[in-house]
Amino acid sequence: MSSTQANGSQPHRFDPNFTQSVIDAMGPKTDPRLREVMSSLIRHLHDFTREVELTVDEWMAGVKFINLIGQTSTATRNEAHRMSDVLGLESLVDEIAHKHVNESGEEPTSSSILGPFWSPNAPFRELGGSIIQDGVPPKGQPTLMHGVITDLDTKKPIPGAVIDIWQASANGKYDFQDPENQTPNNLRGKFRCNEKGEYWFYCLKPTAYSLPTDGAAGALFTALDRHPMRPAHIHLMMTAEGYKPVTTQLYPRDDPYVTNDTVFAVKDDLLIDFLPRKDDAQAGLDLEYNVKLAPREGKTAPMEGVARL
Repeated sequence: MSSTQANGSQPHRFDPNFTQSVIDAMGPKTDPRLREVMSSLIRHLHDFTREVELTVDEWMAGVKFINLIGQTSTATRNEAHRMSDVLGLESLVDEIAHKHVNESGEEPTSSSILGPFWSPNAPFRELGGSIIQDGVPPKGQPTLMHGVITDLDTKKPIPGAVIDIWQASANGKYDFQDPENQTPNNLRGKFRCNEKGEYWFYCLKPTAYSLPTDGAAGALFTALDRHPMRPAHIHLMMTAEGYKPVTTQLYPRDDPYVTNDTVFAVKDDLLIDFLPRKDDAQAGLDLEYNVKLAPREGKTAPMEGVARL
C-alpha cells in the first residue's frame, strides 16, 4: 500500500516527481531570475496540462498554432506581440510594471500597452506642427491636441518633456503597413514641451479598426467566437529626464468598442472627449490632455534608437 493511500488521501494520477525533474535539469550557471521565471512557467504549464488532461491531438494542434504565429510574422508584422495583446498578456504585464502610487495616494497618468506599431524613427516636429503628412485635405477629422506635462509630486510643469504620438490613418492602417497610401512617418511625431511644460500639435480624431485576421490571431478569434476590433485610439509615450516614462493610449468616449476592446487595454481614465474648435483653419476639433509624470531615481531619456517591435 502506498503512503498516500495509507494516509487516506488519493494517490497521484500522474508521476508526482516529473515536473521537479524537468526543473532540476537546469544547470548551476542558469541566471537566478531566469531560473525563477522558468521554474514557475514549467510548473504552471505542467499543472495546466494535467488539469485538462491534454490529448496528443490537442497538443499537436497547439504546436501547429505556435508555428503559425511565426509563419505569420514579417519584418513589419509581429504576430507574437499581437497574440500577447489579444490574450490580455501585455495589458497584465503593463499593469504590473507601471503601477505607481505616490505618498499622497495620487497616481500618474495611466499607462497602457505599447502595441506592435511604435517606431523609433518618428521625427521631432516643431510645437504647433502637424503629424498629418498625407492628404490635402486629409481623410479624417483634424484635431488640435494640447496640454501640460507636470511633476506628479510638485505639480510643477516639466520643461523639455517629450511627447511621442502615433496613430493609424482613417483606413485603420499605420504608415509601414500602408506604403501605397502613406509616406513614412505619416501620423507620427515627437514634440518637446516649452518652458511651461506645454505641448500642442495637430493630429486626427482616431478611427476604430480591425486587427488583421489572416494569420494566427484571426484563427484564434474564429475559434473563440471573438471580434477583432480595436476602439479608436491615439498612442502616446511621454518621457523626461528623471521621470518614469509613460506609454499609453487615449480613446474617444463615444467609440462603440471601448467596452469590449479586443486587447483589453481600455481604462476609464483614458477615455477622452473631442470638443468643437472654432476659428481654426487647420482643425475642427479640440482635445485637451494633461499628463502627470512620477519622479524616479536615476536618469531617463526619450526612447530613441530602440529597435522596432
